Amino acid sequence: MKRPNRDRFADDFFRFLEVERNSSPRTLINYRHALAEIRKTPNLPAWKELTPDHFRRYLFDCAKRGIARPTIRLHFAALRTFYKFLTERHGLTDNPLKEVQLPKLEKKLPLVLTAKQIDELLTAPLRIEKSGRAPVWMPARDAAILELFYSSGLRLAELVALDVSSVDMYSESVRVLGKGRKERVVPVGAPALAAIQKYRQEANVHAGPLFISKLRRRMAHPNVWLVLKRYLPHTSIPIKLSPHKLRHSFATHLLDAGADLRSVQSLLGHASLSTTQIYTHVTIERLKTAYDDAHPRA
Repeated sequence: MKRPNRDRFADDFFRFLEVERNSSPRTLINYRHALAEIRKTPNLPAWKELTPDHFRRYLFDCAKRGIARPTIRLHFAALRTFYKFLTERHGLTDNPLKEVQLPKLEKKLPLVLTAKQIDELLTAPLRIEKSGRAPVWMPARDAAILELFYSSGLRLAELVALDVSSVDMYSESVRVLGKGRKERVVPVGAPALAAIQKYRQEANVHAGPLFISKLRRRMAHPNVWLVLKRYLPHTSIPIKLSPHKLRHSFATHLLDAGADLRSVQSLLGHASLSTTQIYTHVTIERLKTAYDDAHPRA
């Protein structure tokens, strides 16, 4: 049986990402997917023989298939990194992607929950009756998850990766491994710390993963989505809810209360201040609405 040809350049690239760049597992998955997707194009030449027109046609094909702009940009970010690697490590003279322009993203302001809606959501796990098959400690776990999301503005991947040792009750903080495997320490509010303590006692969790499933394994991303889905009907929140909306609310509420942008950037783990600045636009829009509603000569 004939063995499939190995892609030497791609193999070297992923070894470089994993060993030298210390890229996260999520980055490796996304980049592998991006390289695999373009290779599905019929009659595509070898990597070093691709021209700007090949990439423009691929870009057009992605748009024609209705792939969202953020996804297209993610694919091309992976391809740009790959071709930069080929020029630096494998003697490629001209990088064809330098001549390819990508569609601009539409700037959408993030949706933000009100303080009342946040309170409804955070108290829901202990307000409603749990399913008969669920562990007795599940409401306490769900309450701790929601409290920590809003208290610290963590990403979903950051939250599920937490261990018991990540939370420091004495310094009232949590140690987080963020994007690019950059570590940061984020403050945790008293209600979230109390909720974590209550959950750990009820679930008898003293080491290993902080948040566990009913099988006592580390919770996976879909499990956390189900937590939000479970409690949303018991609130007045009129939109679909995601962990990221709690992160948006965390950042916007901080800025509303007078926190400076640099501090919020640090708390969120944003590499660039420009990423954090979108929340100032949200805050300004909220101020305008409040002004229009309240000022007699608005």
